[in-house]
Amino acid sequence: MPRRARLTPYRDGPYLLRGDFELTDQDGTPIAAGRRTVALCRCGKSQIRPFCDGTHKLIGFRAAGAAEHGDLPPSVSRSG
Repeated sequence: MPRRARLTPYRDGPYLLRGDFELTDQDGTPIAAGRRTVALCRCGKSQIRPFCDGTHKLIGFRAAGAAEHGDLPPSVSRSG
């Protein structure tokens, strides 16, 4: 059975995306991930966006490791 995708925000770092997922750009064109776990840029400064290249450490990026604005919208499930 395929493992559902799970997105985990890491404090002061990237989003880690694990499991069965498909990445696409805004036009729906697939983006090859090449693996079942990827780190996605959250700071906006990576040179290989949408993937993380570690730039967040160099620029002092800060972000929470949980939901950043309180509770999630009703359309987003917390269950894994």
